[in-house]
Amino acid sequence: MIKQDFAKNLPAAVLAVIFCLICTAGLHAGESEKNHDFPEKRAKMIREQIRGRGIDDPEILAAFEKVERHRFVPERLRKYAYEDRALPIGKGQTISQPYIVALMTRAIEPENTDRVLEIGTGSGYQAAILAELCREVYTIEIVESLGQSARNILSELGCENVHVRIGDGYKGWPDQAPFDAIIVTCAPTEIPGPLKQQLAEGGRMVIPVGESYEQNLVLLEKKQGQLVEKQIIPVAFVPMVNDEGTTY
Repeated sequence: MIKQDFAKNLPAAVLAVIFCLICTAGLHAGESEKNHDFPEKRAKMIREQIRGRGIDDPEILAAFEKVERHRFVPERLRKYAYEDRALPIGKGQTISQPYIVALMTRAIEPENTDRVLEIGTGSGYQAAILAELCREVYTIEIVESLGQSARNILSELGCENVHVRIGDGYKGWPDQAPFDAIIVTCAPTEIPGPLKQQLAEGGRMVIPVGESYEQNLVLLEKKQGQLVEKQIIPVAFVPMVNDEGTTY
């Protein structure tokens, strides 16, 4: 508080500046206090949503502990960042439910020597998780503004082993193929041929397949040049589209 006798001797403009500074400091203090519970919320997310649903790989859990999901969520929605749901990130796209990110990560059985392709960078959260577990991550986003935003966040977080490309994910990244694993976070109606070709022998691909928002999460393993398919769970992902916005 400004003492009354001191305030009487100050010009109105100076008082206005001091008042604004006090209010701003109070606002930042309030925001800081609200943000203090992010570690606790993240721990609860891991305990209840991931480990509680049977994903107990120590390295995967450690990646979820290290990567701050709220950094990938629009500021106005950060208080919901560790809840058990997908959240909008703009341009009709979402950041996936934490459990689904963990489930898809476990499905590819990541190794620290792996080179992984991700189709659908979105917020960059899945790529950041993979960066903690794999040697190199190549991720493609068709929406330029989202791709640039994800690239900036990943750079700020020091994810130097993540390479972001703006483009059509259906085509994959042929000049970097083959990949030990592929994660697709948007849903085509059929599994793209180029991605099948770019999966290395013995590699694993996890991908949602089906009509808009009614798909099955599918795991493919390449064995002796053939893809062995296994369905995991029903899911609802945004559709895979080309440069013109037409769904695949």
